[in-house]
Amino acid sequence: MLASLLQGIAICSATWFLWKYFRQVFVKSPLDNIPGPAAESFIYGNLRQLLDKNGWGFLKSLESYDGVVKLHGPLGHRMLFVFDPTAMHNIIVKDQYIYEEAAFFIKSNLLNFGPSLLGTLGEHHRKQRKLLNPVFSIAHMRRMIPIFNDVCLKLQKALESRIDGNDMVEIDMLSWMGRTALELVGQAGLGYSFDPLVTDKPDDYASAIKLFQPVQAEVSLLRRLVPYVSDLGPPAFRRWLLDMFPHKGVQQLKSIVDVMHERSLEIFQLKKQALEQGDEAVAHQVGEGKDIMSILLKANVEASDEDKLPEEEILAQMSTFILAGMDTTSTALSITLTILSQHPEVQEKLRNEILEASKGEPLEYDALVSLPYLDAVCRETLRLYAPVAQVFRETREDVVMPLSHPIRGVDGKTIHEIFVPKDTVVAVGLLASNRNKAIWGEDAEEWKPERWLSPLPGSVTESKIPGIYSNLMTFLGGGRACIGFKFSQLEMKVVLCLLLSKFTFAQSDKKVNWVLSGVRFPTVGNSPKPSMPLKVGLYKGPVPA
Repeated sequence: MLASLLQGIAICSATWFLWKYFRQVFVKSPLDNIPGPAAESFIYGNLRQLLDKNGWGFLKSLESYDGVVKLHGPLGHRMLFVFDPTAMHNIIVKDQYIYEEAAFFIKSNLLNFGPSLLGTLGEHHRKQRKLLNPVFSIAHMRRMIPIFNDVCLKLQKALESRIDGNDMVEIDMLSWMGRTALELVGQAGLGYSFDPLVTDKPDDYASAIKLFQPVQAEVSLLRRLVPYVSDLGPPAFRRWLLDMFPHKGVQQLKSIVDVMHERSLEIFQLKKQALEQGDEAVAHQVGEGKDIMSILLKANVEASDEDKLPEEEILAQMSTFILAGMDTTSTALSITLTILSQHPEVQEKLRNEILEASKGEPLEYDALVSLPYLDAVCRETLRLYAPVAQVFRETREDVVMPLSHPIRGVDGKTIHEIFVPKDTVVAVGLLASNRNKAIWGEDAEEWKPERWLSPLPGSVTESKIPGIYSNLMTFLGGGRACIGFKFSQLEMKVVLCLLLSKFTFAQSDKKVNWVLSGVRFPTVGNSPKPSMPLKVGLYKGPVPA
């Protein structure tokens, strides 16, 4: 009797599994009428092309469609790639709790960072964001400027010592931008110094952080399996399973996450101890208590019981701040310096604006944000070379997706809105939106800072792109927009001001490849190691008095 019952349960379970994961092969869907490319294979669909480290060409081909593209997911599942502005508004703003973060993203971030902003959903995420939002206010950002300037002056001295009287020296600027961004987020974000920017190599922690994205790119397909194993058995069993998993990338990622967690725990204990000892102890720490984490800890102590976050979640935010604050900003700065090396006339014009305002000295907040050409260069770089190319969402229920303009279906009929079934994976094309010719014009793929020095065309303002920053999707929008985008903008501007007032940048002779990943990164030749060599020299021109 028991054997028959167990056999019945096994058959029912197997049948349910097969139906759940293969029904899309046999059941017709309204998504079948959306145009899109053919699948690469039944097993992978188009997913491997979408995640390929050299997949820029495939991404570009999707932009030839009319804002919404049907893709094939693994095992016959259907996906959508979306860059239509109205559809994006519904995905990340209006219906954001229907189009939630993909399960693999949430589950893998829980494993990597703990229950931080990147690893929580719904009310849990909103509660965290409510406490964190005031910490990133303009008033607090103003206080960061002296810290930013101090760190960047150390960077100036470090690069000057490497040039040591030579005309031009080839320097890996990605490494220095990564170290600088880590020190900036360390001092201004956590009140902790990671790297004095003196030695030729970063410490092990900085190296581990910079390897996070390249290693994660190697396991991008395996990440899709995380939701099915992350709750398997007790934590000790899952750790044993992870230790035994025969994959180099998985083991590297495990080591990186361990290093991040240990350092975050160390910093957290120091911050907590200083806070318990009172204001005098806090004032003696790096940042003198003006850093984001000190402000957050104080706000959490003063918060009501219902708004207070447990220590586990505060600790998780630290690892998230470190990685997000370092990786995207260092990439954006490396891209900007590369583009300026390719456009010496723009580099000279920007340097003149900076020197005219600064007279070679660090700028205060109001002067920094009042430089129009610097702002234009930053905006245009973040538009055309967004560090994050796409994000993924999954529908938690059936939903209708409206479009900004009709598209032509496979059957030739006009489509004004799309019925999207529950459990559909939707890739939001951030980069595709930023360079959409229907919105930005025929020169959308050209890097032209001047476009920001006059009013944007009506096609941009009228499209109502839901991005939080300057009609761009670079920092996302809605309830999951990048909470630290103002922090990142200030970092970029301070670093560029102090570098361009002291140095000139020219292209290296080495071939650089940009790898498509969660956050893009450059490599040289066939090496998998992140690197961005540039020729750097001292600026010898006049400085306005």
